[in-house]
Amino acid sequence: MAVIRDPLRGRVRPEAASHPDEEIIARLLDVGAEHTVALAGAGLSTDSGIPDYRGPTASPRSPMTYQAFLAGPLQRSRYWARSWVGWDRIDWARPNAGHRALAGLGLRGLLTQNVDGLDRLAGTEPVIELHGRLDRVICLDCRERYSRQWVQDELTRLNPDFLDRIQVDPHEIEAAPDGDAELEETRGFRVVDCPRCGGLLKPDLVFFGESVDRDLVARAQAMVAEARALVVLGSSLAVLSGLRFVRQAAKQGALVVIDTDGPTRGDELADMRSLSGTSEFLAAWHEAAGRPRLAHARDAGLEHDAPRTRRTSSAGLAPSDSGT
Repeated sequence: MAVIRDPLRGRVRPEAASHPDEEIIARLLDVGAEHTVALAGAGLSTDSGIPDYRGPTASPRSPMTYQAFLAGPLQRSRYWARSWVGWDRIDWARPNAGHRALAGLGLRGLLTQNVDGLDRLAGTEPVIELHGRLDRVICLDCRERYSRQWVQDELTRLNPDFLDRIQVDPHEIEAAPDGDAELEETRGFRVVDCPRCGGLLKPDLVFFGESVDRDLVARAQAMVAEARALVVLGSSLAVLSGLRFVRQAAKQGALVVIDTDGPTRGDELADMRSLSGTSEFLAAWHEAAGRPRLAHARDAGLEHDAPRTRRTSSAGLAPSDSGT
């Protein structure tokens, strides 16, 4: 896989926050939730057990590119083997206190770079998922969509002895926010093709080397255009898909707030900068807004006692997600 140049090279974490969180939150309350849009990155989901890409504890990665995925069967086999090993970590993750606080704030909308669906699961709406959804798979030929869990079940059926052969414990393997596990030995892993047309199946995500759907970008730009404040939560803004909206908000004179514990490509555009943990910042904002007390994950029905996705029937039929 190609090595992606680090867009944060040369940037450093601010030595201190620009303002106390209490002052930042007071400004946001003055603007009002109905005039505020949030932009979320991987840092929002770290408290749910999903690692981020560029946080203080993140490991260097060489992510799969769209070009590499299409290059040949060995590359696709490698991708799906690693995704198969890492899927359970994503499937069993649940919204954390930050997700629940964000949902309770009732903002004008959320733009998310995350593909884990935890903001949706927490009840945030409307949400524009800029980078797609990990719980869906799309055929590159006929464009039919399928449940990611169905693909997982099919891969398990096709590779019953894979873990024994490579002698690894999936629970000890590090995985990326998209479920890509750090697995070197992937030879012989069998992949599944589209059951409708035999075409190539790909996660319904924006890979490196792909562009965000133009209609999604237009919808997101329209949402930001109506906002008086944009709050960046847990994103380094390393890729243009998020940074473009910070630039737009700054250009139109909206309040730009960035909360993440690390450098970002948008620091010079921020009116106010917090270095707090994303969950802590959101919980404090939620409390200051006078919203109802946050339910514990157990009370909200979000405890870690069952996977989010449907399991396929013993007949092995592929449940289509085209209508979702």
